[in-house]
Amino acid sequence: MTTTDLTLSPAAAQRIRAIGATEGRDVMLRVAVEGGGCSGFQYQFDLVDTANKDDLRIERDGAAALVDEMSLVLLKGSEIDFVDELAGAEFRVRNPNAKSSCGCGVSFSI
Repeated sequence: MTTTDLTLSPAAAQRIRAIGATEGRDVMLRVAVEGGGCSGFQYQFDLVDTANKDDLRIERDGAAALVDEMSLVLLKGSEIDFVDELAGAEFRVRNPNAKSSCGCGVSFSI
């Protein structure tokens, strides 16, 4: 299943491909939203080999991210990005639905 409600940035796609090349296998980035964190919800990122039946698949430049249907409601219209800054390198979600987020950028509220 695919969707255009969520996008993968060129930097995120490049990083997913680079991780797969380093590990010698194709990997996909699983993005989920769980209850918790300092703002109510938090993003969970995992690298996986296979998709679940109900996963939505977002593709760009030969890379893929997966999102479960329940998380998609909170991620609608978001962009999955990868940033490499002085403070560190990480996947981030640019979520237009988030009313606020904590300083770490991993948790948010709606």
